[in-house]
Amino acid sequence: MTEGVVPAAGRGETRIADRVVAKVAAQAAREALRQDGRSTALPGGAVARPRATVAVREQSARVRVALELAYPSDIGAQCGAVRRQVTERVKELVGMEVPHVAVDVERLHSAHLKGGAPGRVT
Repeated sequence: MTEGVVPAAGRGETRIADRVVAKVAAQAAREALRQDGRSTALPGGAVARPRATVAVREQSARVRVALELAYPSDIGAQCGAVRRQVTERVKELVGMEVPHVAVDVERLHSAHLKGGAPGRVT
């Protein structure tokens, strides 16, 4: 070993902040909603902005993603796509395993409701 070189074990470690993992997860959710012709655009021109929260422990992250989706649509397929994309992208970009992704659909936006007034769609 040459003089002045610190061995790998003594150099420390890299810690990725929870908010960084949450940002990656939210972006991955947006990507999932754009794939296969899906859109993050809601009726009225609004854009869906998924939000993510994470709990990081060692090298794994438990993720919760909150979504607003257009209705009618295949909600189950969209949630499945979000789970897969979040798991893959967090692993790829952050290097963490994601054993659990919870998807909360907080709101459905219907093109049948004019002006965004609450009520039943008939």
